[in-house]
Amino acid sequence: MTVRTLIRRPTAYLPLAMSGAALAMIVWFVAVHGITRQADESTQARLWQLLVVGQLPLIGLFAFTWLPRARRSTLVILALQATGIVCIAVGPLWALGGL
Repeated sequence: MTVRTLIRRPTAYLPLAMSGAALAMIVWFVAVHGITRQADESTQARLWQLLVVGQLPLIGLFAFTWLPRARRSTLVILALQATGIVCIAVGPLWALGGL
């Protein structure tokens, strides 16, 4: 099975879409409110956390289902999903001076 056909599976593309949505939330929040310290976490921060953590079961299900069937294609998509998580979890913190 090729990467192109495998990426059409919901467990393959949903974590990537969730990463994109989480990154869009960060960009939107910074564009509207700027970089400010807040005393308490906002609703948007909680939604971001749910998007990030919600990817993990989907990625696990994808790996469990497809790794035995199509190892090479699955590893490529898992690398894309891991890159998405790193970009939304570490990238904005580093860019905004949080690390």
